[in-house]
Amino acid sequence: MYTLVIFLVTVLLITAIAIRYKSPPFLTLVGGALFFGIVSGMTLESTIHESILGMGRVFSILGVVVLAGAVMAKVLQEQHHVEQIVSDLRFVAHRPFALSGVAGYLLAIPLMCCITAFVILTPVISCFGGEGETPGRKGLIYTAALGSLISFALIYPSPVIIALSSAIPGAAFSPVAFDLVMIPVSLLMLAAVILLMRHRFGSSGVMNGGNPVPASTCERRGAHARAWYPFLVMAIAMVAGLVIFGLTPSSLIQLVMLAGMVTALVLAPAEIRNRAFTNGAKHAGLIIFDLCGAGALGAVIAAGTLGAEAFSLLTVAVPVIAVPFLLAALIQTAQGSRVVTAVITGQIITGTTLASSIHPIPLILLISGGACIISYLTDPYFWLVQRATGDDVVTVVKHYTIPLAACGCLMFGIAVVMQMWMG
Repeated sequence: MYTLVIFLVTVLLITAIAIRYKSPPFLTLVGGALFFGIVSGMTLESTIHESILGMGRVFSILGVVVLAGAVMAKVLQEQHHVEQIVSDLRFVAHRPFALSGVAGYLLAIPLMCCITAFVILTPVISCFGGEGETPGRKGLIYTAALGSLISFALIYPSPVIIALSSAIPGAAFSPVAFDLVMIPVSLLMLAAVILLMRHRFGSSGVMNGGNPVPASTCERRGAHARAWYPFLVMAIAMVAGLVIFGLTPSSLIQLVMLAGMVTALVLAPAEIRNRAFTNGAKHAGLIIFDLCGAGALGAVIAAGTLGAEAFSLLTVAVPVIAVPFLLAALIQTAQGSRVVTAVITGQIITGTTLASSIHPIPLILLISGGACIISYLTDPYFWLVQRATGDDVVTVVKHYTIPLAACGCLMFGIAVVMQMWMG
């Protein structure tokens, strides 16, 4: 109980400092790791040692992945390929709400970051709803945000799934088999979100004669195929890595992301190539150091007795299968990052019997679902959506937080059914 109290105090301190002083996440998370370790009885030497190990573990898993996704995003943005991709997607999703949701869903996967996908999509999808701050425009922005989060929380190779599959013992599943299960689940959620947003904001979403894509970006024939080449090479690399080389999931994702990044850079003009890599590396550095800070906190927590204490306390009050879900929701509420939640929750669960009593796939679904429950003040995506729409906090909660929480609850229900079937 003592360690659990320290954890709650650490969570409150991290939250208060982040909100009050807008401190960089890396500093608050590493500071939280030092505070938790020392107050819980660890020596300064062991606390620093575990923190460094945790940072290194996260960097080894996600360093190349995040860099490649950020660089590809900059290359796409510099050459207006995002507009071309969205224009091509109109053949699959004709209606603006469907197009916005599908575009967010798809781009978040290869770019390895739902926020990056949202940022580069917002200027494109804004024109769907016409001029000004129209309800249709805002509805499309909410739809794109939720679509990107659905795939980010469920589809391999997102950083959330990679972090969980690396942290949970016995989670050595085939990425193809995992996605064969999760893609239908995620598409069901995406369809529900699209229908909800169409109901709330109007069936078409097109107001004042808005055009789906600025004409100037799509005038050149043949440019659209070029925009898809990095993703095509990534798909080929994934098949080759699995079928020919038999790579493990951790090695496979490194190969796939490197292949996509190199292809994007090779096809880009020289002046764009250097600028995109530099800007992408800067963006990736901010992301990966924040994640390394989460790795430090997660490693220090995992080195203590918190996992056992939380497990024994929660199992008294709730069914065992709800423990990972609730623990992830608590950590997500504290610091806002879903990848951070995945890293910390996965490391805590590793030290308990839950890791062996729940099948890895439902366990990952439970943690991902918990990370979607409270997307509010500490969630950086919440404030990004708020700035993009210009809505007040209550409205953003209505159109972003609550629908995402509903998706998290649905993920919990599906995980329970899967565990009953697999267990």
